[in-house]
Amino acid sequence: MDNNQIWFIEKSEPGPDLKLFEARFDFIKNPRNGITEKKVILSGGNAVNVIALTSTNEIVLVRQYRFGTSSYTLELPGGLVDQDESPIKAAVRELEEETGFTSSEKLVCLGKIGQNPVFMESYVHHFLALDVRLTKQQMLDAGESIDVILMPLEELKLRWQKGEIEHPHSVNALLRYFNSSNYGK
Repeated sequence: MDNNQIWFIEKSEPGPDLKLFEARFDFIKNPRNGITEKKVILSGGNAVNVIALTSTNEIVLVRQYRFGTSSYTLELPGGLVDQDESPIKAAVRELEEETGFTSSEKLVCLGKIGQNPVFMESYVHHFLALDVRLTKQQMLDAGESIDVILMPLEELKLRWQKGEIEHPHSVNALLRYFNSSNYGK
């Protein structure tokens, strides 16, 4: 079987507006068997997250309630990229808004990953911010309630290795960081 065959979209229909995302239904023909199936696709733009490291090797984390799992998660600060905004500008903005921390240095790009390629058409961009400092007040959206937590980097690494960091975007960003030449600098 040729895994590079094109899956043809025969038609698309709008779906419901889901606040953060717009849903649409694509009717896609399977090139292997010719059967067309209705698939839901979420479109909502790209996102960012930031590994923010202080000069004393503490990492800035956020603890917030996640409605999908009905639980509080410990994760990296981040959020959606606004329309006509670059991912790096969004990373700077989200770090400042969610935590009040800023960096005097340019952020380092650690790559990107598909948010969930099963049904989403967007990416999460990962960044590293060094020598961050608390310089502002949090500026949270009406639907946010975020606790800022500083944790020693090596403690975070152990908790990440034990599976205590559950948000997949944070897990991936930390994987990229711990396996990069930037780790430990």
